Amino acid sequence: MKKHRTRSTRLRTSRLLAVVLAFGLIVAACASDDDGDDAEEAPAATEAMAEESMDESMDDEAMHDDDMDDSMDDESMDDSMEDDMDDSMDDAMMDLSGTKVTVFGPESSEEEAGAMQDALDVFAAASGIEIVYTGARDFSDQINAQAAGGNPPDIAVFPQPGKVGDFAAEDWILAVPDEVQAAIGAQWPAGSLDTVTFGGTLYGVPNKTDLKSIVWYNTSIFESGGYAIPQSLEELQGLMIQMLGDGVTPWCVGIESGPATGWTFTDWMEDLVLRIHDENIYDQWVAGDVKFADPRILLVAQQVLDIWNTPGMVYASGGSIAATPFGDNGEPLVAGDCAMHRQASFYAAFLPEGTSVGPGQEVDVFYFPALGVKGNRPVLTAGTYVSAFRDAPEVWAVMSYMGSAEYAEARQAAQAARKGGGQSGFLSANLDQDLSVYNDLERSFVEILQTASPARFDGSDLMPAAVGAGTFWTEGTSAVNGDKSIAEAFAAIDASWPQ
Repeated sequence: MKKHRTRSTRLRTSRLLAVVLAFGLIVAACASDDDGDDAEEAPAATEAMAEESMDESMDDEAMHDDDMDDSMDDESMDDSMEDDMDDSMDDAMMDLSGTKVTVFGPESSEEEAGAMQDALDVFAAASGIEIVYTGARDFSDQINAQAAGGNPPDIAVFPQPGKVGDFAAEDWILAVPDEVQAAIGAQWPAGSLDTVTFGGTLYGVPNKTDLKSIVWYNTSIFESGGYAIPQSLEELQGLMIQMLGDGVTPWCVGIESGPATGWTFTDWMEDLVLRIHDENIYDQWVAGDVKFADPRILLVAQQVLDIWNTPGMVYASGGSIAATPFGDNGEPLVAGDCAMHRQASFYAAFLPEGTSVGPGQEVDVFYFPALGVKGNRPVLTAGTYVSAFRDAPEVWAVMSYMGSAEYAEARQAAQAARKGGGQSGFLSANLDQDLSVYNDLERSFVEILQTASPARFDGSDLMPAAVGAGTFWTEGTSAVNGDKSIAEAFAAIDASWPQ
């Protein structure tokens, strides 16, 4: 079985590189056009080469899948095929050797940024491309300045699809070539590319998935208090009241995140809009058709602040919710200063080193429940997408790799290792990845994603950046601080919506 897995990986990589090489031939043919103009279509002969390369690679994979259970003679034939494909892969990579690609994104911690570079190094070693990743907490501000100033990276890692749309409207980023889309699109669940498709054109490739609708909890507090895992939003509300009566602080909350302060407030809002209302209202709200000043949205915001402002309900290590960095809640959760923390799957990377996570361990996770009367199972997701600023074969090769199963597996392994073998904090919804690289808890996250009904992408990330990564954060923080009423803050958000 392990042998089959290795061959499958090589076959997938070979197909990916064949596509990239074919695209490189198209670019070269267009660039060498005698009239010097940018050609809109590749010469027919070059297109045929691209299609032939793609077809041959896919035929090889189909042949391998059909023959995987055959005799030793067939295995020998497979070995020969592998050798031939390895040779083809080496030839493809020779065309990319000596090039350089820069990648810029928001992940900046030693574990996350380091693991991303580790995963990119795997592809760099195979391709000869020098790949350099740089991460910054103020990525959103920096990428705006870089793009506007004409000095962007080759590839940017966007946590907000809405921002991808803004950059596409400014003609700052490039449409994803059909060849790259074909190589990557089938590896992701249906609809994964829709969030970065604007005007019928794809501008990004998914490379990470976050599951947001979960609650991390201190198992000792639950065991000593005899608390049951809530199966509905009503039961969760009852649990909070029970904990208060027992002198237990239910929640750790912090929304400080540098220039992105306030985004954790938006997550609470989005999860509860899906639960208190439904996905249709959620979609209309994200699109701007249901306003922030709508009574249904104001109701959700009031529910969040009622929880946070109830005396004894929240532990904030920074003295206030707005002054507490969102990443600083892991230690007090483990220490027992609070019982629960609602945060995405990536939060495992923020737990104190050595924390045991899972059933019967120090910290475990449960699904953030929905209203019992609805009988549905809404899930809020997020993730990152990579977009290109420079048109070059090496750039498309790196982008294709960052959306592949190989990248997901390498990134997961590297991040788990950097976390000392514990929870990695990384998750991918790539359908072709080998799930054995995840531990039991992380695989349970994938199961939650697979049983979601409905699933919706983070709303603030889909909204225009001026709102979703702007006023929703800042005005939401003003409401959390009590500087403005919810009505005042949300009216300001509506006023900021691009016309």
